[in-house]
Amino acid sequence: MPENLNLSTLKPAQPRKARKRVGRGLGSGKGRYSGRGIKGQKARSGSKKMRPGFEGGQMPLYMRLGKKRGPYSADAMPMGPHRTLTQPVNVRDLERFEAGTDVTVELLAETGLIKNTRIDVKILGQGDLTKKLTVTAHRFSATAREKIEGAGGTVVALREDVKKKTKKSRTRKPAQRGAEAEPEAEAAAEPEVEATAEPEETAGETGPETEE
Repeated sequence: MPENLNLSTLKPAQPRKARKRVGRGLGSGKGRYSGRGIKGQKARSGSKKMRPGFEGGQMPLYMRLGKKRGPYSADAMPMGPHRTLTQPVNVRDLERFEAGTDVTVELLAETGLIKNTRIDVKILGQGDLTKKLTVTAHRFSATAREKIEGAGGTVVALREDVKKKTKKSRTRKPAQRGAEAEPEAEAAAEPEVEATAEPEETAGETGPETEE
Protein backbone atom coordinates (compact mmCIF):
# COMPACT_ATOMS: atom_id res chain seq x y z
CA MET A 1 0.00 0.00 0.00
CA PRO A 2 1.47 3.38 -0.93
CA GLU A 3 2.14 5.91 1.79
CA ASN A 4 -0.03 8.60 0.22
CA LEU A 5 -3.28 6.94 -0.80
CA ASN A 6 -5.19 8.96 -3.37
CA LEU A 7 -7.13 8.37 -6.57
CA SER A 8 -3.97 8.31 -8.67
CA THR A 9 -2.35 5.55 -6.61
CA LEU A 10 -5.37 3.22 -6.26
CA LYS A 11 -4.69 -0.32 -7.58
CA PRO A 12 -6.71 -3.54 -7.35
CA ALA A 13 -5.50 -6.23 -4.94
CA GLN A 14 -5.31 -8.73 -7.81
CA PRO A 15 -4.27 -7.81 -11.34
CA ARG A 16 -7.20 -7.61 -13.67
CA LYS A 17 -7.64 -10.24 -16.36
CA ALA A 18 -8.82 -9.07 -19.73
CA ARG A 19 -12.21 -10.41 -20.78
CA LYS A 20 -12.24 -12.76 -23.75
CA ARG A 21 -13.82 -10.88 -26.65
CA VAL A 22 -14.85 -13.44 -29.25
CA GLY A 23 -16.17 -12.74 -32.70
CA ARG A 24 -14.33 -9.45 -33.13
CA GLY A 25 -12.44 -10.16 -36.34
CA LEU A 26 -9.38 -12.10 -37.40
CA GLY A 27 -6.97 -9.73 -35.70
CA SER A 28 -8.53 -10.09 -32.25
CA GLY A 29 -6.76 -13.36 -31.45
CA LYS A 30 -10.09 -15.26 -31.36
CA GLY A 31 -11.21 -14.62 -34.90
CA ARG A 32 -12.90 -16.69 -37.58
CA TYR A 33 -14.13 -19.58 -35.35
CA SER A 34 -14.19 -17.64 -32.04
CA GLY A 35 -12.40 -20.42 -30.16
CA ARG A 36 -14.98 -23.10 -31.01
CA GLY A 37 -13.01 -25.02 -33.61
CA ILE A 38 -14.28 -26.08 -37.02
CA LYS A 39 -17.87 -27.34 -37.21
CA GLY A 40 -19.24 -30.12 -35.03
CA GLN A 41 -21.89 -30.19 -32.33
CA LYS A 42 -19.83 -28.19 -29.84
CA ALA A 43 -19.35 -25.42 -32.38
CA ARG A 44 -23.09 -24.72 -32.50
CA SER A 45 -25.20 -22.55 -30.27
CA GLY A 46 -26.68 -24.28 -27.26
CA SER A 47 -23.84 -26.81 -27.06
CA LYS A 48 -23.16 -25.84 -23.44
CA LYS A 49 -26.64 -26.96 -22.40
CA MET A 50 -26.23 -30.70 -22.92
CA ARG A 51 -27.47 -32.69 -19.96
CA PRO A 52 -25.05 -34.74 -17.84
CA GLY A 53 -24.50 -38.22 -19.23
CA PHE A 54 -25.26 -37.20 -22.83
CA GLU A 55 -22.90 -39.03 -25.19
CA GLY A 56 -23.73 -37.42 -28.50
CA GLY A 57 -26.71 -39.61 -29.30
CA GLN A 58 -25.10 -43.01 -28.82
CA MET A 59 -26.39 -45.42 -26.19
CA PRO A 60 -25.31 -43.87 -22.88
CA LEU A 61 -23.44 -45.78 -20.21
CA TYR A 62 -26.31 -45.91 -17.72
CA MET A 63 -28.46 -47.64 -20.35
CA ARG A 64 -25.73 -50.06 -21.43
CA LEU A 65 -25.29 -51.47 -17.94
CA GLY A 66 -27.45 -54.24 -16.51
CA LYS A 67 -30.74 -53.41 -14.87
CA LYS A 68 -32.19 -54.50 -11.56
CA ARG A 69 -35.76 -55.52 -11.03
CA GLY A 70 -38.31 -53.10 -9.69
CA PRO A 71 -39.75 -49.70 -10.55
CA TYR A 72 -37.19 -47.13 -11.62
CA SER A 73 -39.27 -44.00 -12.08
CA ALA A 74 -38.87 -41.16 -9.59
CA ASP A 75 -42.60 -41.30 -8.80
CA ALA A 76 -42.33 -44.95 -7.75
CA MET A 77 -39.73 -44.35 -5.06
CA PRO A 78 -39.16 -46.07 -2.71
CA MET A 79 -41.14 -49.10 -3.85
CA GLY A 80 -38.34 -51.20 -5.28
CA PRO A 81 -36.52 -53.63 -2.97
CA HIS A 82 -33.16 -52.06 -3.86
CA ARG A 83 -34.44 -48.51 -3.50
CA THR A 84 -35.87 -48.54 -0.01
CA LEU A 85 -34.98 -45.49 2.05
CA THR A 86 -34.74 -45.38 5.85
CA GLN A 87 -33.57 -42.88 8.44
CA PRO A 88 -30.90 -44.41 10.69
CA VAL A 89 -30.94 -43.88 14.44
CA ASN A 90 -28.24 -45.54 16.54
CA VAL A 91 -28.72 -47.07 19.97
CA ARG A 92 -26.32 -44.54 21.50
CA ASP A 93 -28.75 -41.75 20.50
CA LEU A 94 -31.47 -43.34 22.66
CA GLU A 95 -29.37 -42.92 25.78
CA ARG A 96 -30.61 -39.32 26.13
CA PHE A 97 -34.11 -40.49 27.07
CA GLU A 98 -35.05 -41.29 30.65
CA ALA A 99 -35.56 -44.88 31.76
CA GLY A 100 -39.07 -46.18 31.09
CA THR A 101 -39.73 -43.75 28.22
CA ASP A 102 -41.85 -44.96 25.31
CA VAL A 103 -39.67 -43.90 22.37
CA THR A 104 -41.83 -43.50 19.27
CA VAL A 105 -41.20 -42.16 15.79
CA GLU A 106 -42.97 -38.92 16.70
CA LEU A 107 -40.74 -38.47 19.76
CA LEU A 108 -37.63 -38.98 17.64
CA ALA A 109 -38.83 -36.23 15.30
CA GLU A 110 -39.52 -33.85 18.19
CA THR A 111 -36.03 -34.34 19.62
CA GLY A 112 -34.42 -33.79 16.21
CA LEU A 113 -32.99 -37.29 15.76
CA ILE A 114 -34.90 -37.65 12.49
CA LYS A 115 -36.10 -35.05 9.99
CA ASN A 116 -39.70 -36.14 9.59
CA THR A 117 -42.05 -39.06 10.09
CA ARG A 118 -42.72 -39.67 6.40
CA ILE A 119 -39.63 -41.85 5.97
CA ASP A 120 -39.21 -45.18 7.76
CA VAL A 121 -36.89 -45.30 10.76
CA LYS A 122 -34.38 -48.08 11.35
CA ILE A 123 -32.62 -48.49 14.69
CA LEU A 124 -28.97 -49.46 14.32
CA GLY A 125 -26.66 -50.96 16.93
CA GLN A 126 -23.76 -48.51 17.23
CA GLY A 127 -23.01 -47.51 20.81
CA ASP A 128 -24.29 -48.78 24.15
CA LEU A 129 -27.65 -48.56 25.91
CA THR A 130 -28.03 -48.84 29.68
CA LYS A 131 -31.65 -47.73 30.13
CA LYS A 132 -34.87 -49.69 29.90
CA LEU A 133 -36.84 -48.26 27.00
CA THR A 134 -39.77 -49.25 24.83
CA VAL A 135 -38.64 -48.42 21.32
CA THR A 136 -41.11 -48.27 18.45
CA ALA A 137 -39.68 -48.02 14.93
CA HIS A 138 -40.19 -49.49 11.50
CA ARG A 139 -37.15 -51.76 11.48
CA PHE A 140 -34.37 -52.90 13.81
CA SER A 141 -30.98 -54.40 13.14
CA ALA A 142 -30.10 -57.62 14.95
CA THR A 143 -27.47 -55.86 17.07
CA ALA A 144 -29.85 -53.07 18.07
CA ARG A 145 -32.53 -55.56 19.02
CA GLU A 146 -30.09 -57.46 21.25
CA LYS A 147 -28.87 -54.32 23.03
CA ILE A 148 -32.35 -52.93 23.69
CA GLU A 149 -33.66 -56.24 24.99
CA GLY A 150 -30.43 -56.82 26.90
CA ALA A 151 -31.02 -53.57 28.81
CA GLY A 152 -34.51 -54.79 29.76
CA GLY A 153 -36.35 -52.83 27.10
CA THR A 154 -38.95 -53.78 24.53
CA VAL A 155 -38.78 -53.64 20.74
CA VAL A 156 -41.89 -52.87 18.66
CA ALA A 157 -41.35 -53.24 14.89
CA LEU A 158 -43.90 -51.48 12.69
CA ARG A 159 -42.81 -53.41 9.61
CA GLU A 160 -41.97 -57.08 9.57
CA ASP A 161 -38.70 -58.15 8.03
CA VAL A 162 -39.16 -59.63 4.58
CA LYS A 163 -37.81 -63.17 4.43
CA LYS A 164 -36.06 -64.10 1.24
CA LYS A 165 -37.65 -66.95 -0.64
CA THR A 166 -35.48 -70.01 -1.10
CA LYS A 167 -35.61 -72.03 -4.26
CA LYS A 168 -37.45 -75.29 -3.73
CA SER A 169 -35.64 -78.42 -4.81
CA ARG A 170 -37.55 -80.23 -7.51
CA THR A 171 -35.89 -83.61 -6.86
CA ARG A 172 -37.85 -86.06 -4.75
CA LYS A 173 -36.38 -88.18 -2.00
CA PRO A 174 -35.29 -91.69 -3.06
CA ALA A 175 -37.26 -93.25 -0.19
CA GLN A 176 -40.47 -91.79 -1.54
CA ARG A 177 -39.73 -93.15 -4.99
CA GLY A 178 -39.32 -96.69 -3.61
CA ALA A 179 -42.45 -96.48 -1.48
CA GLU A 180 -44.48 -95.32 -4.46
CA ALA A 181 -42.98 -97.89 -6.83
CA GLU A 182 -43.51 -100.99 -4.61
CA PRO A 183 -47.36 -100.91 -4.56
CA GLU A 184 -47.41 -100.31 -8.31
CA ALA A 185 -45.09 -103.29 -8.88
CA GLU A 186 -47.19 -105.56 -6.65
CA ALA A 187 -50.41 -104.52 -8.38
CA ALA A 188 -48.85 -105.16 -11.79
CA ALA A 189 -47.44 -108.58 -10.74
CA GLU A 190 -50.67 -110.01 -9.33
CA PRO A 191 -52.61 -110.25 -12.64
CA GLU A 192 -49.65 -111.98 -14.28
CA VAL A 193 -49.73 -114.81 -11.68
CA GLU A 194 -53.45 -115.35 -12.18
CA ALA A 195 -53.10 -115.36 -15.94
CA THR A 196 -50.37 -117.99 -15.85
CA ALA A 197 -52.28 -120.14 -13.35
CA GLU A 198 -55.42 -120.49 -15.46
CA PRO A 199 -53.80 -122.41 -18.39
CA GLU A 200 -52.22 -124.87 -15.92
CA GLU A 201 -55.65 -125.75 -14.43
CA THR A 202 -57.25 -126.24 -17.86
CA ALA A 203 -54.35 -128.39 -18.93
CA GLY A 204 -54.86 -130.66 -15.92
CA GLU A 205 -58.57 -131.05 -16.62
CA THR A 206 -58.14 -131.93 -20.29
CA GLY A 207 -55.32 -134.39 -19.60
CA PRO A 208 -57.39 -137.32 -18.23
CA GLU A 209 -60.05 -136.96 -20.96
CA THR A 210 -57.44 -137.53 -23.65
CA GLU A 211 -56.01 -140.55 -21.81
CA GLU A 212 -59.45 -142.23 -21.63
